[in-house]
Amino acid sequence: MSTYLLIHGAWHGAWCWEKVVPLLESAGHRVITIDLPGHGGDQTPISAVTLDVYVNRVVTAIDELDQQVILVGHSMGGIVVSQAAERRSNQIHSLIYVTAFLLQNGQDMMIIPPNSNMQVSEDGQTICVLEEKAMDTFYNNCVNEDVLRAVSRLQVQAMSPFVTPLRLTQSNYGRVPRYYIEGLRDHAIPIQWQRQMQAASPCMEVFSLDTDHSPFYSTPDQLANILLSIDES
Repeated sequence: MSTYLLIHGAWHGAWCWEKVVPLLESAGHRVITIDLPGHGGDQTPISAVTLDVYVNRVVTAIDELDQQVILVGHSMGGIVVSQAAERRSNQIHSLIYVTAFLLQNGQDMMIIPPNSNMQVSEDGQTICVLEEKAMDTFYNNCVNEDVLRAVSRLQVQAMSPFVTPLRLTQSNYGRVPRYYIEGLRDHAIPIQWQRQMQAASPCMEVFSLDTDHSPFYSTPDQLANILLSIDES
């Protein structure tokens, strides 16, 4: 039995993994999902949300486990799992990036220009996705039922994690095997950007899904099968 720790991306919460969790569990694995601070049911004020606060939450979850974890990050969750791996490299079996930010030391998420469907607040502290643009941004290959459920749960996102540079070393983060699952029809992080990041930070293996930014809704079975295949590798 392996343990998967699934980390959601910006605007989302642990709820986004709801179709993937039972698929991994039915294969006999333990699956843990958490709400990052300020997301889902977590009540942390958005003004207190930082990358370090995110990482502390993930590290705490890792420290509570009795075995190495397969750490999976979606979208913005990519920077969170990378920074967590820097701090707990010996407790992580592998890193899996799902249509995610795969950054190098010293980089922040602003290396990729924000999608035009995203709006930064006047004070620069938060960023949101216009409700009427959310489907095109995140869920362009999802069924309407899933889109409506997801859009109704999106939350305002703190800007601080977006503009905080990662601090990574080869001796810690660099020693953890990493894998990438790309979305060929992704409108949030277009495929050309995903592949630029992969080229700069080569992975053990790259898997392609002919889908959008949210394969946990659009292709959950295919996504779960890839996660399971990485566990067996």
